[in-house]
Amino acid sequence: MEVRLLKGKEVAAMLGVSTSFAYLLMKRGDIPIVRMGSAVRVRPEDLERYINEKAAQNENPFSLRAR
Repeated sequence: MEVRLLKGKEVAAMLGVSTSFAYLLMKRGDIPIVRMGSAVRVRPEDLERYINEKAAQNENPFSLRAR
């Protein structure tokens, strides 16, 4: 069984954001992490789920109700 976990720098590159913002997303719990000692990693399927959820939220940005 081969398990590939992503480092914060890899997550940042895949999202096209800074490394510090990627770590902030992980710290806030937006992207679930796997902790091994002081190291934090992200499962690729968790990152994919995060991306899909964000894409679904943005499908129709003008569907917000008027205040």
